[in-house]
Amino acid sequence: MELNFLIITLISLSSTFHLPSAAVKPPSGDMNWWCNQTPYPEPCKHFMSQNNNNPRKYFSPQKKSDFRKMAIQLALERATCAVGNTKALGAKCRNERERAAWSDCVKLYESTIEQLNKTVDPTINCTDFDSQTWLSTALTNIETCRTGFLELNVTDFVFPLISNNNVSKLICNTLALGDSGNETNHETKGYYNKAGFPTWFSKGNRRLLQTTVSADVVVAQDGSGDNRTIKAALDVAARRSSTAGRFVILVKRGVYSENIEIAGSKMKNIMIVGDGIDNTIITGNRSVGGGSTTFESATVIVTAEGFIARGITIRNTAGPENHQAVALRSGADLSVFYRCSFEAYQDTLYVHSQRQFYKECDIYGTIDFIFGNAAAVLQDCKIYARRPMVKQKNVVTAQGRTDPNQNTGISIHNSRVMASPDLVPVLGSFRSFLGRPWKLYSRTVYMQTYIDSLIDPVGWLEWDGSFALDTLYYGEYRNSGPGSNTTRRVNWSGYRVITNASEASTFTVANFIAGQSWLPATGVPFTAGL
Repeated sequence: MELNFLIITLISLSSTFHLPSAAVKPPSGDMNWWCNQTPYPEPCKHFMSQNNNNPRKYFSPQKKSDFRKMAIQLALERATCAVGNTKALGAKCRNERERAAWSDCVKLYESTIEQLNKTVDPTINCTDFDSQTWLSTALTNIETCRTGFLELNVTDFVFPLISNNNVSKLICNTLALGDSGNETNHETKGYYNKAGFPTWFSKGNRRLLQTTVSADVVVAQDGSGDNRTIKAALDVAARRSSTAGRFVILVKRGVYSENIEIAGSKMKNIMIVGDGIDNTIITGNRSVGGGSTTFESATVIVTAEGFIARGITIRNTAGPENHQAVALRSGADLSVFYRCSFEAYQDTLYVHSQRQFYKECDIYGTIDFIFGNAAAVLQDCKIYARRPMVKQKNVVTAQGRTDPNQNTGISIHNSRVMASPDLVPVLGSFRSFLGRPWKLYSRTVYMQTYIDSLIDPVGWLEWDGSFALDTLYYGEYRNSGPGSNTTRRVNWSGYRVITNASEASTFTVANFIAGQSWLPATGVPFTAGL
């Protein structure tokens, strides 16, 4: 996140938006009535009316589910127009920074179309929880597009031509029509069989992931494997005839100076296994200071569904002086990181979007070093604040929820928040906080976690004055350690000391990311509840 700027791109909503109950009967076929129930009725009415001349023609909705399908289809159509417009603007970019931000937007709008398509694809038997996740991602993508232009300070020319608030508003409408993600006992029936494994997993694959891993490709710098680089191994994976099974890449010990991207339908279900976090290291040094956007600064980028990493370190060595410099950016749905380490300073771990699980991982950083708008659970992790630059403050999290109906947030469970060895000798010279609200509906919880003395007694930090203090959701539940005392915590209306186990359980593996439906297949241990 950029430290010195702030935009509010959506109209503030005081609470989660809900349509009237089923007992309220709408006028038959009255599209304006339906649009008036959404947060943004005007673009809904305008584009629904405009589509009356479409050969497909929309039928008149009689119930909420029918209207929701129409609203998603409408958002998809407008996003498709937006991506065409965005691609055409490439020739207008005046410099490398503007081109870098524009390039991100092309990728992000294409991803938005992919997410919207999944929600209306009749061959995907998805639940409302699935579709709410994908719609949340679609909205996050558009917000990320805008952010790139701002952080590179190139908002005066191409950016106004790209900006498309109507797409954002139409997606917000679809989110308001679904499950806000606060209910429990979610299932993901479309992808999983009765045994809790993905439908593409054979029995043999299940045994492999639950016991030992048999590699399809071995990477070794000394030439003893199939490839010397991880990129070369990923190229082999991309040539697979089918992505229906798990493709395992074993990366032997060594320091691999590579920027890696695992994206697209050909790269589903990749698993990278290292020789342990002290032995297999992937490193890069891209940064905003060096001309990249935060989005593209990551050493490793993963957006392909079903990704698993085990026993590796991912590092960005750009240093604190280059500001935002990401180690890992993940937008991979149903992804797992097990016994991995993520090392950088500002913006280390970018949990961008989708459902993610981190188990027994180490995360090192200074400012906003766990950030993004995924539904992410970090369980049994060690979180280390490092020594920042002079006059800086450490902030562990900066969660980016922009709409109250997005089922996203950062849940830190049964973990440890501590000072790294370089911070310990100067602990009194720097203040450290649990998080701050990057976006209007920022949501972060710490549950049953050890919080050491580095954390300031107030616990949490403002982003910009009173911004988001009433609309955020920050919670602490049964934490321990010298920094866990809540008697001097902030008095924001959005902050709460959680005392009810039922409220806390909303943010568990089982309920927040529907983990019991898909994590058993990965072979990674997890605690489903509190």
